[in-house]
Amino acid sequence: MKKMSKWLSLPLVLLLVFLTGCQAVGGFDINKALLSNLEVQASESRQSVSIEVVPADKVSAEDKEIIDLINSVSLIVDHAKIQDASTMSIKGSVDYSGEKLPYHISMDKKGMAIQLEGAKQPLYISLEDASLDYIDLEQYNEQAQEFGVKAAGFLLKHMPNPSTISVKKVQEKVNDESLSLTQLHVEIRGDELVKLVKPFITNAAKDEEGLKELIGVFYDTFYPILTGTFGSDASGDSPASSKEFAVAAMYGVVQESLAEVLKEYDQKVDALFEEMPELNTVLGKDTVLKMDLYFDSSLNTRKQNMEFTVAIPQSEGVPIKSFTVRSESEMWNVGGNVAIDQVNLSAGKLEVADEEITPGQMLRNFEPGSIIHKLLTEQMQITSKYVLVGYPGDYYEVIKKNGTSFVPLRYMSVELDAEIKWNKETKTATIIDDITLEEIVLTVDSKQAKVGGKAVTLSEPAFIHEDGKAYVPLRFIAEALGAKVHVDAEGWITVIRD
Repeated sequence: MKKMSKWLSLPLVLLLVFLTGCQAVGGFDINKALLSNLEVQASESRQSVSIEVVPADKVSAEDKEIIDLINSVSLIVDHAKIQDASTMSIKGSVDYSGEKLPYHISMDKKGMAIQLEGAKQPLYISLEDASLDYIDLEQYNEQAQEFGVKAAGFLLKHMPNPSTISVKKVQEKVNDESLSLTQLHVEIRGDELVKLVKPFITNAAKDEEGLKELIGVFYDTFYPILTGTFGSDASGDSPASSKEFAVAAMYGVVQESLAEVLKEYDQKVDALFEEMPELNTVLGKDTVLKMDLYFDSSLNTRKQNMEFTVAIPQSEGVPIKSFTVRSESEMWNVGGNVAIDQVNLSAGKLEVADEEITPGQMLRNFEPGSIIHKLLTEQMQITSKYVLVGYPGDYYEVIKKNGTSFVPLRYMSVELDAEIKWNKETKTATIIDDITLEEIVLTVDSKQAKVGGKAVTLSEPAFIHEDGKAYVPLRFIAEALGAKVHVDAEGWITVIRD
């Protein structure tokens, strides 16, 4: 992940790689143009991404509300800066339902910082992984990029062109500057995609030299990880440690697999579509990709427009007919001097990759009236909990005592993200509510307890079970932590916090 920015252009390029063949169109070298954009260069850019969902003819009010919410969402990148392969920043906003959530992201080799409007501290994701100390990450990333380029080149070499592909000279504005660019236009339907696969496999199977070269780069990239993870013999003389042996063995497996696929390709495809008739819709004429890429004279991508529509098979209960993803972007200052906008971490940061982060800790990092706080609580509902208690075979089965259901204190507290402090001498537990930070204090063998400083009387006191665990009344601890206990007709117990 340390060089995530290196792969920002990869999905776009690999998508086009899959759709365009090795033939030049209108004298324009498509292969060279696409492959050149796998090399990360300093640049500045802006982009917008939106989704449009088309509802089915009959849709419930609840589904319609969800569809309207999805259709209101758009991702706006006002200004992205790539300084080098591991250093970048993005400023923009996420827009939804008339709301606008500004964000600022910066990333370097050490980690990614995310500043959201309303946050008291930036969120931080470390990209340093101590478990990979045995790998030269700098070298690995270079080899991984080389493998990506080789794989893309191999696909380009053998994939036939789609039926709709054209090139022409155009005049376009990029960052308010009028440029003379080459426009590459590609369209492909779902039913055409299936027809492109067989000739690609046929061509690839014949290219022994290309396959072995690709396998060799794959070996150079990933073998050090395998040996670092699983170890290797000291002599280094095992067949697996021989690149020549490994490439030959893997090539044999790949060739055998490709031959097996081609042997009954048409019959298997027909059988698949017969078994899954919905594929006739998903991979039909109404699933369409349209893309326009604009290249400058140095074959740098300066602008791109994409529209990808997927048709959804209609059946009872399916609320949508199709969805479309649209994206527009432009790039400038390619290869120039670019300095990123760093997120300010001087006042601290919240390490979101920390497994100990609770919903309450996350919420307290945002102002209560902020958009992100509302999003986390109302839309994402990060404080919601659903706990099925004492199901058959559960390690923590419910204990019945004098008509009261008991559960282990630590078990239920952890399920509801609460913190526990235990006084061994007095056998007193202090449970801190993750959401409200209120304290619940109870003592073993005593009916007297406190919730948020107020005295309460338990129906039955907590006790130490023969397994050494402290057990507390289920309904008391659940309700004290903001949840409700439900028991159905069959006796199943659930604890739910909205």
